[in-house]
Amino acid sequence: MNTHVSPRRGQQLLSADRAYRSGATLARLMALAPAGLYHRLLDRIDTGLMSGTIEAHTPDGSVRLIGGRGSGPTAVVHLHSWAALARLAMSGSVGWYRAWAAGEWSSPDPVPLFDLFMRNARALGDVARARGPLRWVNKLVHMLRRNDRRGAKRNIHAHYDLGNDFYRLWLDQAMNYSSALFADPAQSLEEAQTVKIDAILDRLDLRSGSRLLEIGCGWGALAERAVERHDVIYTGITLSPSQAEIADARLAAVDLSGRSRIELCDYRDARGPYDAIASVEMVEAVGQAYWPAYLDAIARLLRPGGKAAIQYILIDDALFERYAASSDFIQAYIFPGGCLISESRLRALAEERGLVWRDVRHFGGDYAETLRQWRERFDVAVVNGQLPAGFDDRFVRLWRYYLQYCEGGFRGGGIDVAQVTLEKSA
Repeated sequence: MNTHVSPRRGQQLLSADRAYRSGATLARLMALAPAGLYHRLLDRIDTGLMSGTIEAHTPDGSVRLIGGRGSGPTAVVHLHSWAALARLAMSGSVGWYRAWAAGEWSSPDPVPLFDLFMRNARALGDVARARGPLRWVNKLVHMLRRNDRRGAKRNIHAHYDLGNDFYRLWLDQAMNYSSALFADPAQSLEEAQTVKIDAILDRLDLRSGSRLLEIGCGWGALAERAVERHDVIYTGITLSPSQAEIADARLAAVDLSGRSRIELCDYRDARGPYDAIASVEMVEAVGQAYWPAYLDAIARLLRPGGKAAIQYILIDDALFERYAASSDFIQAYIFPGGCLISESRLRALAEERGLVWRDVRHFGGDYAETLRQWRERFDVAVVNGQLPAGFDDRFVRLWRYYLQYCEGGFRGGGIDVAQVTLEKSA
């Protein structure tokens, strides 16, 4: 029995609603404004939509084709209340989610819409960004969830300790919660996840007996593969008791020498040295304020000449300043305390610490496909009644929206995923 999960599961994520409740009342009042005000906002979106088309069905009964200047997907959006646009204008992607949850807009498929907003993000500018007082509300809520030692444990618990029985339903069999790498479009998700892990391990020059640290070990997929394939002495660290429970059991099954281990440990408290470090989609979870501490840990824990292989989620550098100035839907509801990576900033911080940045590989299209398959599996589990007890309809809708939102973002190209090798100067 998993003792790390509350009876009403997922409520720690949905609790973010309380912070944005005041915006709902204001949005409803603003919805009483003349329709022409909102058509002017749609005009602004139209001006910035250089690729793709939105077919917008508005509350006054009109149908508007927005964009259509360049190739791209077509999104169909039904605006059931002008309050949806009011929320978008006041609170950006946080408000747009709240409007969706309140039934103020709908779409037969939201993925193309999220694709279009990301694909046109530079030209749209601040049209879909929070501004005014609610921008500072978003920012303050995000700052209160920063990843100091206490906050990191709380934030990890909010997301990863939703329950092993929950994640097992829709991840691949090895429970990889990060982008797969499809060497061939015909590969299964399981095969593509193994390709991803091997690509990380291949960067590290591992030999039998090499000391390998994984920062953020997840449910142990990389641990299992590293020990089986390279006979390394592995240490994995995590703050999630639910993840550690499974990772420890998997590691014990393949580590016949008993030299490897899983630890509940903050990366700032880890001790080395190690010959190699792996970290898959961990750095974007720590928050921008802690990027230096994360790279300090890697530089401190690696032996001279050692290598680290990092997989990270990044946002277009041209969008980063506006993105970091507030808080988006993902930070508010899904990954509290997190921040997508500015590749140029992270590289500069790494090089300041004597970590040479080598061999970057981007594969954002593979993340879009990974997310599509996760959503498909999640929906099957919901339809078949397989979702564990405790998850209500609000959570199911939040989770589906999250998977669609992220898939659209990767399809639009403004966010990406990459692997890089960091080599410590000898």
